[in-house]
Amino acid sequence: MNDQPRVIERLWQPAPKLGELASDWVRAGSPGGVQARRAATVMLLRDEPGGVEVFMMRRVATMAFAPSMWVFPGGGVDDRDAHVLPAWAGPSPQEWSERLGEPVDVATSLVVAAAREVFEESGVLLAARGDDAIVSPDEHPERDADRAALLAREVSFAQLLQQRGMTLRTDLLQAQDHWVTPEFEPKRYDTWFFAALMPDGQDADDQTTESDISRWVRPADLLADLESGDAVMLPPTELQLERIRRAPDAQAMVRLRPPLMTVMPVAEMGPEGVRLRTRYYG
Repeated sequence: MNDQPRVIERLWQPAPKLGELASDWVRAGSPGGVQARRAATVMLLRDEPGGVEVFMMRRVATMAFAPSMWVFPGGGVDDRDAHVLPAWAGPSPQEWSERLGEPVDVATSLVVAAAREVFEESGVLLAARGDDAIVSPDEHPERDADRAALLAREVSFAQLLQQRGMTLRTDLLQAQDHWVTPEFEPKRYDTWFFAALMPDGQDADDQTTESDISRWVRPADLLADLESGDAVMLPPTELQLERIRRAPDAQAMVRLRPPLMTVMPVAEMGPEGVRLRTRYYG
């Protein structure tokens, strides 16, 4: 984990459905894609006797984007994520702006979206009340109702935190990577990957309609399933799992502050069919 990062160029074998889309796109002359929507995703990490584990979900087959694929909790930025700032702990919005290389309002919305999405999709709340201790479920009896209100878009995450007198713990998040969906996909995301330690006293659950499986996984096990064809995931997810597998422990992964570069796979046709070419820090 202490090696100096280097730029790696890599060709990926796309999943069958993605391969068909990519092939059609190349044959059409590689036209420009639709605008990518900003998004954030969070790798929740914990240490277990067998090594570092990460919480993941397998998206239901009916999803428009990445159906049946293994992903981390996350989703698109809500327009309201940057409108009303909650009480804020950790790096300031300006510091996050400098870290992500985005305007302050965009950086703010990405950080808030990361915390909101992990709460919506796993029930884990990265917030404190009063002191710096994370709010436990016992101290937040309205948790289920608040989560439902967020999912129904009845309240913004910032408003919810303000109503409950909570402080957003942005110091628990660490930006890890930045990937943009290839131009050949009809639905595209401009996604920031964050890492966070699983807070003590909380449990990640499977109470989301967007996945048919939600559980803690060992990266090596899921990567083996990918190799055998028993699991499907996008290149950035595979890359993050490879990085987590190399981490000596969860703390080391969260402390890691890698240089950030924007990665967008590009489809290329070769003798073995279509491949996705990427350049990223490794």
